[in-house]
Amino acid sequence: MEWLTQLLTDGSIAHAVFIISLVTSIGLALGSLQFRGLSLGISGVLFIGILFGHFKVDIDHQILEFAREFGLILFVYTIGMQVGPGFFASLKQQGLKLNLLAALVVLSGAALAVGIHYVGGLSPSVVVGLFSGATTNTPSLGSAMEALRSLPDVTEEAMKLPGQAYAIAYPFGILGILLTMFLVRRVFKITLEKEHQSFAAERESQQPRLSNRNIEVTNPNLEGKTLHHLPGTKHLSVVISRVLRGGELSPAQARYALKMGDVLHVVGIPRDLEEFQSIVGKPSSQDLKSLPGPLITKRMLVTQKAVTGKRIKELNFEERYNSTITRIARAEVEFSSALNVRLMYGDTVLVVGREEDLEGVAKELGNSAKQMNHPQVIPIFVGIALGILVGTFPFHIEGLPAPFKLGLAGGPLLVAILLSRLGNFGSLVWHMPISANFMLRELGIVLFLTAVGLKAGHGFFDTLVQGDGLQWMLLAALITLIPLMLVAFIGRVFCKLNYMSLCGLLAGSMTDPPALAFANTVTKSDAPSISYATVYPLTMLLRIFCAQMIIILLS
Repeated sequence: MEWLTQLLTDGSIAHAVFIISLVTSIGLALGSLQFRGLSLGISGVLFIGILFGHFKVDIDHQILEFAREFGLILFVYTIGMQVGPGFFASLKQQGLKLNLLAALVVLSGAALAVGIHYVGGLSPSVVVGLFSGATTNTPSLGSAMEALRSLPDVTEEAMKLPGQAYAIAYPFGILGILLTMFLVRRVFKITLEKEHQSFAAERESQQPRLSNRNIEVTNPNLEGKTLHHLPGTKHLSVVISRVLRGGELSPAQARYALKMGDVLHVVGIPRDLEEFQSIVGKPSSQDLKSLPGPLITKRMLVTQKAVTGKRIKELNFEERYNSTITRIARAEVEFSSALNVRLMYGDTVLVVGREEDLEGVAKELGNSAKQMNHPQVIPIFVGIALGILVGTFPFHIEGLPAPFKLGLAGGPLLVAILLSRLGNFGSLVWHMPISANFMLRELGIVLFLTAVGLKAGHGFFDTLVQGDGLQWMLLAALITLIPLMLVAFIGRVFCKLNYMSLCGLLAGSMTDPPALAFANTVTKSDAPSISYATVYPLTMLLRIFCAQMIIILLS
């Protein structure tokens, strides 16, 4: 058994990997256990790490630091890659209101943390740990510890305090948001069925679904006009995919000259279809999609790097392949190709044409599901490198005693959001299959939590039982509940938010996936995920910023 004793104590790389693997596997198993529908989830890794640390199970300091920082980078970078494509669009319409409310949760929590420092006399190291744990935000803890490490004369004991305070605050950080959702439903006597109906109506008004219509040309003024030059239709987001004349079905082309009695198959949102019909003619009883003929419809994936970033009109498929792209699906949102957007890697397009012509279109677009599932490794590391450059760049702000840095949490997150929105740069394509994204994200967070737990475990139970642990827990509960209750009241009473949107907002403002899962289960809908994704990126950046500011301003 000498080899096993050596493995457990020699401080080698094998020892470090073994301990990390052991903590992670036991922690995930603990987190998967449920009690009345609730579980520790990923935080089980943190608590097992603390337990190992309490019993003096150590690994090499430099390996521990690397595991923590690299894990944090992987975690925030993959989050940015997932939410980035829809981030800027989310700031429009209701997204701005939701982000303002989420920002209020973050800033009021940070203000409470600062107030606790001055009134309660707690050190900045403890306060920032309570702030991060009470809001279940791991990257803000990483950002704060990075800022703390950059200060002169920081002791090893001070470096342990944020992790200990985070672990003490974390359990009620999860329970507090669930309690808030429950109280909102009870106090406002919410009926889920009514909320479902109002949400559906609201979503339909903001983002009408694409529809199609068959329209007969009866306007004599259009005789001889080409489809490209139809008067009064340039401002409408409609696409003509088929034309029926004398029983013969043809693909729509820009140069096609209209005749009275022609029937057009048109795709667009209902409002634009209605206006288009008033210009062209009247509804036709013939359904061009169901008529036998040479035209077929196919969905294709954009996986060819050469076409990413190009506008639909640039590709000119109508002239070159006698085919028409009618719809584009991106990030679960479908919109008309009439918007002439730039194609992005991973888009799904609906193309109408003859089978032999569609073969050429498919070859040009790529249309390879296998390629979609293959992660682009070079762009991942290029993105991480750029994120580290941005994160370590010092921003000198007048009045601050030390330069502000986005850090290894903020830099990669911001860069990932921007790169995923850009889509590609030359042959570099910033697309990550969702399975690869989840895998790297889980790997990153368990590495980080394992390292934090192992380090915080020294003295954790002494602090909890004999020290100020109970006081910390109470103060952290205030940081959790007061901002959530305040914003829940404002959101429901003054902003008239739907309950499902409000639940997603609260979960997103705490960057808390377990709370989102709970909201989806309670509401029996995925609707909370929409508002969660809307506020998540801004909330994450704000929490990272606030955690650093607490350390810089109070130390």
